[in-house]
Amino acid sequence: MENIQDHVHKSFHDNKLLVKVPQITIFFWVIKILCTTVGETFADFLNTTLGFGLNGTTFFTLMLLVAALTFQFKSKTYKPILYWLVVVLISIAGTLFTDNLSDNFHVSLMTSSVVFSICLALTFAIWYSSEKTIAIHSIYTNTRESFYWLTILFTFALGTATGDLVAERFDLGYAVSFFIFAGIIAFVSLLWRFDTINHVFAFWTIYVFTRPLGASIGDQMSQSDPKYGGWGLGTTMTSVIFLSAIAVMVIYLVRSKRDQITLSDEEFSRLSPK
Repeated sequence: MENIQDHVHKSFHDNKLLVKVPQITIFFWVIKILCTTVGETFADFLNTTLGFGLNGTTFFTLMLLVAALTFQFKSKTYKPILYWLVVVLISIAGTLFTDNLSDNFHVSLMTSSVVFSICLALTFAIWYSSEKTIAIHSIYTNTRESFYWLTILFTFALGTATGDLVAERFDLGYAVSFFIFAGIIAFVSLLWRFDTINHVFAFWTIYVFTRPLGASIGDQMSQSDPKYGGWGLGTTMTSVIFLSAIAVMVIYLVRSKRDQITLSDEEFSRLSPK
C-alpha cells in the first residue's frame, strides 16, 4: 500500500487535492447550518411522517451513514458531494442519539448535555495526544479522519441536547434560542477575527453551537406548537427547502472549487506528526 507521505508528494506533482475536508469559508458555515437544520427536521420526517419510528429511523440512518463513511474513507481527496452527504447523515444520527437517550432510556437533556460534553472533550484529548494537532486542515490520514468524524458526531449530539434543553425544557422557545446561540457564535467569531482566541478552539466552539442554531431554525419553521412559536410548515416542507439549498450550494462548490485545499511541502511538514 502506498504510504501517506508518498501519496502526498505524488499529489503535489499531479496537482491533486490532499486534505479531505473543505476550506473554511462562508460557504462552509452556511451549508453546515443547513445540514444541522436537516438533521433536526429529516429525523422527525422519517420518524413521524413516514412512520419509521425512532428505532427504525435510527437503524436506517446508521446503515446509510456506514455506507457513506466507507466511500469517504476510500476517497483519496475531498469530494464535496460525498463530504456533505456524510455531514447530513451524521447530523441526523447525532439528533437520533439524543432522541434515543431521551425517549427510550428517559435520560434528561441536562444529563445528555453533560455526557456528550465529556465524550467530546475526551475525543479531543485522545486525538491531540495521538496526532499532536486537532486542526481540520491536517486531515489526510485515516486516523485523523476517524477522530474528525467522531468529533463531529459528538458535536451534533451535544448540540441537539443543548438546543432542546434551552428551547423546550427551559421554555425559552425557538426564536429566543436562535438569538442566544447566534450571539454566542458572533462573540466567538469576533474573538477569532481579532486573534484573541485560539483559532482551533474557536472553530470547534462555533461548530458545536451551529448545531442548536440550525435546530432552532428547523424547529421554528416546522413545528406548529404555539407555545414555542413554530411556523407550522411541517418537517416535509422544511426538509425539502433545506436539502434543496444544500444541493444548490454543493453543486456550485463542485464546479467552482472554491472550497478545495492543497498543502505546500512546508505546510505538510509542519502539520505532520513528528
